[in-house]
Amino acid sequence: MWPWGNKQLIEVEDAFRTLKHTLDLRPLYHRAEERIRAHVLLCWLALLLVRISERQTTQRWPQIRRTLQRMHLGEFAGPEGAVWQRTETTSNQHDLFTALHIPEPPRIFAVTPARARTRAP
Repeated sequence: MWPWGNKQLIEVEDAFRTLKHTLDLRPLYHRAEERIRAHVLLCWLALLLVRISERQTTQRWPQIRRTLQRMHLGEFAGPEGAVWQRTETTSNQHDLFTALHIPEPPRIFAVTPARARTRAP
């Protein structure tokens, strides 16, 4: 084994631990080869996003996830219609979006006016 092989092995094992624990992935049992390949690819992409996020923010994934999970979307409905609006961005969330070069989600997601009521003649 090459001298750098042990380091790579440790990194691969750490990546699998992250996939299982940090991302809370559960075992899925696929039978078709294309589904197995798709599952592995999605897991790899998720891990890639985690690692990129950690490197660009200098934070560990659990902290990043906790910070972003505090952002919520609520529906506010009344007689005139409904509005889907997210919570305000905290300074920590703003810092994460900036470090990751991701635009903040829109504050207002949707506005649904109430249907015009028809009057009986």
